[in-house]
Amino acid sequence: MSEKKSLVIVESPAKAKTIERYLGKDYTVLSSVGHIREIPPKDDAAIDVDNGFTTRYEIIPGKKKTITELKKAVKSARDVWLATDEDREGEAIAWHLCEVLDLDIATTKRIVFHEITKSALEAAVQSPRLVDMDLVHAQQARQILDRLVGYELSPVVWKKVPGGKSAGRVQSPALRLVVEREREINAFEPEESYKVSAQLTQGGDELKADKVSPLKSKDSAQKFLEKLIGATWQVTDVSRKPATRNPSAPFTTSTLQQEANSKLGFSPRSTMSAAQALYQGGKITYMRTDSTNLSNQALGSIHSWIEQNLGSEYAQTRQFKTKSASAQEAHEAIRPTDIGVEEAGSNDFERRIYKLIRSRTLASQMAPAKLEKTVMTITASTAPAAQERFEAKGEAVLFDGFLRVYGKNSEKYLPQLAAGDILKALQVTARQSFANPPARYTEGSLVKKLEELGIGRPSTYATILDTIKSRGYVNIGVGEGMEREVILFTLKGDEVLATTELEKSGADKGKLLPSAIGEVLSDFLMEYFASIVDYNFTAATESELDSIESGTLDEIKMLSDFYGPFHSLIEAGENIDRKAVSKSREIGTDPASGKPISARIGRFGPMLQLGEATDEDKPIFANLPEGTTIENVSLEAALEMFKLPRKLGETSDGKEVLANVGRFGPYVQIGKGKKGTANAAVFVSIKKDDPFDPFSITLEQALMLYQEKLEKDAAKTISDFGNGIQVLNGRFGPYITNGKKNVTVKKIDKDLDPTSITAEQAQKFLDEAPDKTGRGRSSRKSTATETPAKAKANPAKTTKRATTNTSTKTAKVSKKRRG
Repeated sequence: MSEKKSLVIVESPAKAKTIERYLGKDYTVLSSVGHIREIPPKDDAAIDVDNGFTTRYEIIPGKKKTITELKKAVKSARDVWLATDEDREGEAIAWHLCEVLDLDIATTKRIVFHEITKSALEAAVQSPRLVDMDLVHAQQARQILDRLVGYELSPVVWKKVPGGKSAGRVQSPALRLVVEREREINAFEPEESYKVSAQLTQGGDELKADKVSPLKSKDSAQKFLEKLIGATWQVTDVSRKPATRNPSAPFTTSTLQQEANSKLGFSPRSTMSAAQALYQGGKITYMRTDSTNLSNQALGSIHSWIEQNLGSEYAQTRQFKTKSASAQEAHEAIRPTDIGVEEAGSNDFERRIYKLIRSRTLASQMAPAKLEKTVMTITASTAPAAQERFEAKGEAVLFDGFLRVYGKNSEKYLPQLAAGDILKALQVTARQSFANPPARYTEGSLVKKLEELGIGRPSTYATILDTIKSRGYVNIGVGEGMEREVILFTLKGDEVLATTELEKSGADKGKLLPSAIGEVLSDFLMEYFASIVDYNFTAATESELDSIESGTLDEIKMLSDFYGPFHSLIEAGENIDRKAVSKSREIGTDPASGKPISARIGRFGPMLQLGEATDEDKPIFANLPEGTTIENVSLEAALEMFKLPRKLGETSDGKEVLANVGRFGPYVQIGKGKKGTANAAVFVSIKKDDPFDPFSITLEQALMLYQEKLEKDAAKTISDFGNGIQVLNGRFGPYITNGKKNVTVKKIDKDLDPTSITAEQAQKFLDEAPDKTGRGRSSRKSTATETPAKAKANPAKTTKRATTNTSTKTAKVSKKRRG
């Protein structure tokens, strides 16, 4: 009989393979594939707020097979080691595994490691601990809090906010930040000024100098340039000062997301996905951390690599102080597990993230860059006043230091000039400029702001951003900006010329823009649920969760203190007038019908309404014109939208052709049949670069778009059996569809020839395919455990548990609570 092995349970299958390879033949490593249990999504009674927030958990759909395999492995194992991730979520998964697999929480070994390397794993095995229930309680308190806020506040949002889908404890303050910034921008009144620059030369060398103070008006700019006609230009002072530039700390989760967004254009979600793959592959340390520490072993290997490859003058060992008071200094910053590995990753995303992490890590242990900054003061003889002087600024890098591997080399050389040197003016310009409004947030800068305010934690930033985007509360801008004219005065020789130039302003590409629904929701929450979107409250909640983690705060007290006042607000929410919440503005009167036209928020966003709901005839609705808002749409623009849809004519086989604008932009519609029928309507988008729009497109142009779509669809179509049933070529290969269900041919039989499928087979495959699931989840059979989440892992502190029988499964309820 073979000797039993130790069973190690981790979260990720990819991680399991790497760890098993390092631990060797005495260990079997299996994966829980993330969380195994959850609070039932459709059970409003899953959290008993009247009984110490006792919480019921159930097996996540699809995890039954995983649990069966783990139970079987536990029975045949010598012992069990829980090696889930080293954060609150990982600790909670370890506790759930103990509950479901009937492992004794007082004796089951728990190991953690910051990197997946042989030495780190061997060290972890040598110093196991028990499940830290304080971490578990902090995770459960956060989960319960978010569940209560989401499940009680979201229904109020559905009922009272047109188009509102949900509200949450951390997503709502994040939305508020974006909305408030947009309003700052809209309220901003730019001040005009004129920046004066001189292009000067001496002995063939050229330099640019700027007037130290801009001018405030067009008239003063023109007069100043006229004053410079015939002036003698002279260097009056040259100041050279040494300077140093120090490297930044190695990455935390937040700073990695910020830098990857700024330098690579990656979203926080993409960044974390790439980092997770690198961690699971053993290439970097744990990617969810708020510590800037590096281990002594890492510091030594980095120092050696720099000395050997760059020279000893480039090496400077330093340890950075973590800013976050709640950061666990035992953790490490994100760094490569082997600094000698220059490239890692299975795709471009991972390779670029790895390069960023490695470069930042190296730079953090390198010498500062040594610079020389030069300021040259230049005066025109006809404008000798101090406020009229010009300055040319330069910067030379004397020693590149950490800039050799990370950062920008911002060298700007000036000619070697001395005080008293005479210069010649080639050209002097005064360019009109306008003060910039506050910058819109990018995903990276919003993460930085959330971190500054103490909202969320490293593991939540990507989810926060994903939520406000997926709900349609915030959009990513794509605009390159609007062109505007600026005035330019140019002094050349003895003449001042005035011209105008075009420049772009207001570009929002890659920036976060609140949608109309997002603005209404944020206003609603600020008025009726101010505590939920209060930055101080949200930050204080995070601090309280940290206190629960450290064992200095009881989670039930924290939850009780929050829930009472919050639930009172929810109850009062029933009396909120929906009409008062909906953003609405009367634009004017339709001259044809005499009915009012208003702009307001509907279920799918901002829209126009002709008439009142109380009229005998139902109101007519239309989309807002592109580029307008409820606040600025004009009556003339609104009247144009009510001319849609335009009937352009008919196809040769008698199908009506319409031009219109919908939720997803302008389009042409051919026919009126329902989707999935033989005569289903065909919709063809009118693209932005097309030379026509819904108001100007002709029948011939519409038919041209229709023909192009038919040809494209024909190339995609393998078989068409009528009644909407087709075999098509898709992005992931051939599939069968009836417009409601899609069935991938490879999933039926990888050797099945899609061209050989008959109508009868296609119908059979569609009938056998499961129906699409909606947003809600169906009822499920599961293991249910009620727990107020208070049981110490330390045997001396273990809470006694009473066992009660339920109708289907065993439920364990903790009776003793810490007061």
